[in-house]
Amino acid sequence: MLIWQIGSMALGQEILLVSPVRVLVRLGQLVCEPAFWHSILFSSLRIGAGFFSAVFFGVLLAILSSRFQAVKELLAPAMLAIKTIPVASFIILALIWISSRNLAVFISFLMVLPVVYTNTLNGIEDIPEEIVEMAEVFAIPPGRRMRYLYVPQVMPYFRSGCEIALGLCWKSGIAAEVIGMPSGSIGAMLQQAKVYLDTPDLFAWTLVIVLISVTFEKLFLFLLQRGSRMLERM
Repeated sequence: MLIWQIGSMALGQEILLVSPVRVLVRLGQLVCEPAFWHSILFSSLRIGAGFFSAVFFGVLLAILSSRFQAVKELLAPAMLAIKTIPVASFIILALIWISSRNLAVFISFLMVLPVVYTNTLNGIEDIPEEIVEMAEVFAIPPGRRMRYLYVPQVMPYFRSGCEIALGLCWKSGIAAEVIGMPSGSIGAMLQQAKVYLDTPDLFAWTLVIVLISVTFEKLFLFLLQRGSRMLERM
């Protein structure tokens, strides 16, 4: 922050590098505007919907792939394509089929899905075969097998995947909004600040994105950890 402030004062051109003090002042002004909270709610709901949908389908597809080799082979090229094709290409292509208001949902979903799928599948496949065979020999019920065998073994992989995916979903979701510019979104506010060379607004909204992303990540991982501990105690 100190280096940032010194650099801004040395440059002396706020349009190129605004000071952190000016950014915080502008952020304080934005907080008092109803449109600010509407934009946060608009983007958070859509990016959150994309993330949770991807988590659900990523886990489901990982379970199916672990049981059926054909499903795994069928999904492999699709997951590879999603991971290698640039996000901007997906955004532009998706705009042909999807309205800009729901673009962030689809893009967030698309970016999170392969991460959750791959990590969950790796966790399932890394369970020692001896333990699985022992559970079958002693005819352990599926519910208890899931609770005491699969969940503890897969949870570290799933958590790691979610940590990576949480950052990706916000980056890709906001990028989709910047390109699609749905009215009332954070991405539209960023694009508007860029067009009008409003550097304080640009930095203030970027700070908001970072704060929301970190808060969302910490809250989700906290609830995930609490849920895992409650399951162990039951």
